[in-house]
Amino acid sequence: MAEWELAQTHPSEQLAQLHFFAMKKVQANGEIEFRITVREFVAQQDRSMRFFAEADRQTNQSVAPFTPCGWGSTLVKALSECLRAIHRFPYEGPLP
Repeated sequence: MAEWELAQTHPSEQLAQLHFFAMKKVQANGEIEFRITVREFVAQQDRSMRFFAEADRQTNQSVAPFTPCGWGSTLVKALSECLRAIHRFPYEGPLP
């Protein structure tokens, strides 16, 4: 258990440490940067859902907007799942 986890006094607080990443998705109309925030929650009994990654942009905006995300028992699993989700649909919003 990491020292920061001791600060949580009740599980309903859902204390999390944040990790930040960025990636570029290359499409025919240009490059789009996605910023990904991974939340590392305080360890509970179910460690399979400890890390949650979420992108700052949606994809598939013209049909059914989708926010890429991923869960995992490790940071790399959650981040990898989010990266795969970013590539699942095209980015159809305004270019930065």
